[in-house]
Amino acid sequence: MSRTVVPHRFFVLLLAAAAAMAPAAAFAHGAGNPAPTARSLVTAWEFDALFLIPFGGAAWLYYAGVRRVAARHPNSPFPTRRIVYFALGMGATALALMSPLATYDGDLFAVHMWQHITLTMIAAPLLLLGAPMTLALRAASPQVRRGILLPFLHSGAIKALSFPILALVLFAVTMWWSHFTPLFNAALDNEWLHRLEHFWYISAALLFWWPVLNADPSPWRMNHPTRLLYLFMQMPQNAFLANAIYEAGTVRYKHYADLARTWGPSALRDQEYAGIMMWVGGDLLFLAAMGFLAYGWVKHEEREAKRVDRQLAGERAARKARSAAAASEG
Repeated sequence: MSRTVVPHRFFVLLLAAAAAMAPAAAFAHGAGNPAPTARSLVTAWEFDALFLIPFGGAAWLYYAGVRRVAARHPNSPFPTRRIVYFALGMGATALALMSPLATYDGDLFAVHMWQHITLTMIAAPLLLLGAPMTLALRAASPQVRRGILLPFLHSGAIKALSFPILALVLFAVTMWWSHFTPLFNAALDNEWLHRLEHFWYISAALLFWWPVLNADPSPWRMNHPTRLLYLFMQMPQNAFLANAIYEAGTVRYKHYADLARTWGPSALRDQEYAGIMMWVGGDLLFLAAMGFLAYGWVKHEEREAKRVDRQLAGERAARKARSAAAASEG
């Protein structure tokens, strides 16, 4: 394989991975769908080429990267758990953007809420736990690693966008701005705006979760207590936003108010369900993530304690050896 081909292929890999991190599958929702049935809840999937092409390409390229690392480093293949995380993240992304969650998100605000929760609270962290950038760094040639990937990671834009406080604020602003401006309602009736909304959501979510998970290289590293505090700080705004939706008293979005739907809850009750789902579902997922971090913290401390014990044992052995040598010389 020539040296000119490898960089090009891995540049394509990087672009495809970025495309997977910014899925764009959404259909505009005008007239309401018929009442869901057991059959439709299984078969009502939406297939959008603008999502399927980068989605399938990214999955294949990730797999190709895994195979390349395994071929180059048979004694140190890419960790299986990272591959599983990435596969689960891709699955959650497909579930949010192609499954009946996508089919009925224009009919029920509660379903739409679950779609966004799945994207921002499940798919995004799982994709990051798959460590796609680490995989790209290991699979890439030295030229691509030094010429493209490392300069990208060390760029001023990435350092600024990944700053934890900014990432936390951007995520909160994304949630409030999208729900309390005309954007949310307009996205329900415009296919391309809906795609843009999903791109915005998952981009903000990836920036938010990146400094927490530390699966990929990051310009900013936080210790475990700080990461737990970082997640905890997001919970109050999630609860306040959910409560604002729940207690609105009137239907906030004209799309749902005007929808000619003859089944399911009223538009106002549906909105209340969405607020409850955001509050309970969001906080439970934050708590689960904090539990995941706490477990990692415990394991980190155990590894650190073993390292210190080995170091102390080595120092004791060295002292005994010196003492024995001194005694023999005496």
